[in-house]
This record gives sequence, C-alpha cells and structure tokens, in this order.
Amino acid sequence: MSLEELRKKIDDADQQIVRLIAERIRVAGEIGKIKKEQRKQIEDTAREQVVLQHIAEIADKEGLNPDDISRIYRQIISMAKSVEGTVIAFQGESGAFSEEAAYNYFSSSVLIKPCETLDDVFKAVESDEAQSGIIPIENSLEGNVGQSYDLLLDSTLNVCGETELRVVHCLIAHPGISLDSMKKVYSHPQALGQCRTYLKHLNCEQIPTYDTAGSVKMIKEKGIKDGAAIASARAAEIYGMQILATEIEDNPDNFTRFFILSKQASPPTGKDKTSIVFSVKHKPGALFDFLKILTAGNLNMTKIESRPTRKKPWDYYMYLDFEGHRDDESVRQTLESLENNALFMKVLGSYPRMS
Repeated sequence: MSLEELRKKIDDADQQIVRLIAERIRVAGEIGKIKKEQRKQIEDTAREQVVLQHIAEIADKEGLNPDDISRIYRQIISMAKSVEGTVIAFQGESGAFSEEAAYNYFSSSVLIKPCETLDDVFKAVESDEAQSGIIPIENSLEGNVGQSYDLLLDSTLNVCGETELRVVHCLIAHPGISLDSMKKVYSHPQALGQCRTYLKHLNCEQIPTYDTAGSVKMIKEKGIKDGAAIASARAAEIYGMQILATEIEDNPDNFTRFFILSKQASPPTGKDKTSIVFSVKHKPGALFDFLKILTAGNLNMTKIESRPTRKKPWDYYMYLDFEGHRDDESVRQTLESLENNALFMKVLGSYPRMS
C-alpha cells in the first residue's frame, strides 16, 4: 500500500473518530435532559469510573497503553459533562487561578460559576446550582487556606478529587501606564504574600482584596491609573489590561493545591488518598497514640495540619491525609480504630491522588 493510501486510511479513521465522539456527546446531552427531568444528580463519579475501567480494558486488549487512552477519555467525558449541564463553582472572577485549575482538572469545555466567597462555592454545590466546586486548600509558599479547612469541617460535601496549579503572578495595570507611576498594588492576601520580595522593592501600598482577577477587574472599572493588580496573565487578557512584569512571585516553585467538592463520594481507584479531621484529648502522648494506629494499619500519612477549633483558646483540630480509600478493608478497619481513640473525627473524603 502506498504512502498516499495509508494517509487516506488515517483520514478516514479520523473522520469516524470525530463522528463517534460527536454522537457520544449528543447521547450525553439526552442523558442530561432525562436526569434533569427526574431531578437526578448530573455528576456520577461511580459511572465515570466504570466507563474508564472498561475503556482501559479495551485499550489493553488492543495493545494500547491504558493510561494514555484513559487521559484521552477523561477529556471526552469532560466535553460530555458540559452538554449534560455540569457546572463547576469557584471563588473569584473570570481569570482567577481557581478557574484555571477547574479548567485544567475538568477541561476547558465545562460550564463555570464564579462565586464571590468560598462559602458561596459550598452553597452552590449544596443547593445544586453547581455539580462540583473547586477550592484552594494550601499553597507551597504561604501554607494552608484556613477558611477552606474551616468550611470543610461543617459541610456535608465530599472531597472527591485534588489537583494542583503552578501559580505565575503578573503585575497588571492599564495600557500605557508605566511602572514608575505605581503607588498601590491590589490583590488577594495570599498573592501579596507570595510576592513579598518584589513588592518590598516596588515600595507601593499593598491593598488586600477578595480575589486576584477581581483586582484587575476593579482597577479597570474604577479607572485606577496609579495602581496595579497581581493576577494571572489570563486575567490581563480577559480585561484588556497591560502586564508590567511577570513571574514576580518570590519562589518559582509556587504551587496551589485544590480540593474538588461534590455531593457524591468518589469510588475507589486503587490509587487513592483519604482526608480526615480529628481532635484528641489534651494530654501527653494523645496525638502520638492516635498516629500509631495509622502505622499499625500500614497506612502512609502524606500530610498533617493543625487549625484552632475557635471554641476555646489553644484547642486544635488536626487535618490529616493518608494513602488509601475509605472503602478499602484495611482503611475501613483503621478508621474505626481512629474514631474510637478520638474526641472527634470526620472523614472529609477519599479521592484519586495526584501522584
């Protein structure tokens, strides 16, 4: 067979692939309509895992790498979710880092719902205005996002996924404005903290705001010419503003970790992580005895963090991540032992781990 004939076969195969993807998405749209009519949850993580497992098995039989095919299918599933009506809530304005993380995790085709506060993200998912929410949980430079942890404590939502985003901060101002004319810099407190060294040399007043992208939107709408905002390059593009400087964060290893929230729990995948919050008695060795149970269960702890309970001074909740899924038999038994040795314990969720 000639080169031209082989290329023709590829062209024909590509045409069939695109047509079948289009048909799959059309069917997904019909499923979404039925779910809405029956008032059923649109997001179905258990069904998604079944599909991905089935696809991986087919790929293996065809001599293809199951992981490569699964990555392709996750994108196709995300496209299908958009026509089913899947909405993702995030805190901030369009162009926020949380929005970028949402697109990276779900795909750029999903519908998004900007929320003014983190509390509004939880409410949007709880009220079914959104099927999933995405919240920042910690930054590699500035540490945990305390409000996210506090909201998780009282919420009935499940942590069903995690993702991380390399955060690149830009100094953004009106077109034609020079760096010398800057007197004020606006941004979220975390962003200001991540650019501490640059801002020290810039010698401008730092004004905290509720959102990075929202700061860009504000200085544009209010016509602030002697001020700049710290946000993403995408925010500058969205609002038609000028980037005065880029990569102004103190450390290039600047990553933010995000949790994905849903009413549904995530089924086991074999490569999972579980997050819990707990408190122990205020006595010597209490925390050590609690953590020994993890060791006895052969569970690998990946993180532990403390937060004030806000009930009385110097009283803390501990947030802990370890490898494994709550439905795994060994994890289930360990969780029972942990709960019996805690004053309080709550499983925030089990979900596929990033690595």
